Amino acid sequence: MTQEQPIAAVVLAAGKGTRMKSDLHKVLHPLAGRPMLAHLLESLDALGATRSVLVVGAGREQIRAAFPDLETVVQEPQLGTGHAVRMSEPALDGFAGVVLVLYGDVPLVSATTMRRLAEGVQGSDALAVLGFRPEDTRSYGRLVTDANGRLERIVEHADASPEEKAIDLCNSGILAARAELLFPLLTQVGNDNAKGEYYLTDIVALARAASHGIAVVETQPDEVAGVNSPEELAELENRFEAAR
Repeated sequence: MTQEQPIAAVVLAAGKGTRMKSDLHKVLHPLAGRPMLAHLLESLDALGATRSVLVVGAGREQIRAAFPDLETVVQEPQLGTGHAVRMSEPALDGFAGVVLVLYGDVPLVSATTMRRLAEGVQGSDALAVLGFRPEDTRSYGRLVTDANGRLERIVEHADASPEEKAIDLCNSGILAARAELLFPLLTQVGNDNAKGEYYLTDIVALARAASHGIAVVETQPDEVAGVNSPEELAELENRFEAAR
């Protein structure tokens, strides 16, 4: 990939965020005095993303009021991350380049990391997945790579063997993909799982089956820290302030 190749971003923010125990939409909760989502959008501006699409659902009126110039698409009903990204396809019609899939509640991904991830999509590598090595792997999915560092598969913690659980390279859920392959792959994703949802990560196995390479790009755990509760927001606030 050349640096001139355009980059678009799909930011997922359709979840209800019930664990925040607040009427305020999760991505609007303040981090260092600004809405969580504003940090991510600032990084996308610094990246020079040519298009940014926010996938919204519950509480979308609040987001549109706070960010009136941001293009939004609605995911209703909410049937998983793969389904959410599919909702952005009409908004990205005609876009030729690399699509980043980001999360509104993972606000501290830097423009540098976004660019490294996008540049991982080159040659035979149609996808690039952002990985990290946390001190505590907890229940994160593991990234199983081959001898060349290419991604072979993502194994969920609950399904991992003891050998796979020993892998410390974890899945952030953030990825980049060629636009012309992303949406056709998403149409092949099924929902034969416990929640009946369409998971974005299932495109990894589909891409592998179609003989596409998948790169892994690593970043620091703090960059991919997500917020699902007031406690996690307070923890991220402390880490953010300590790093300033």
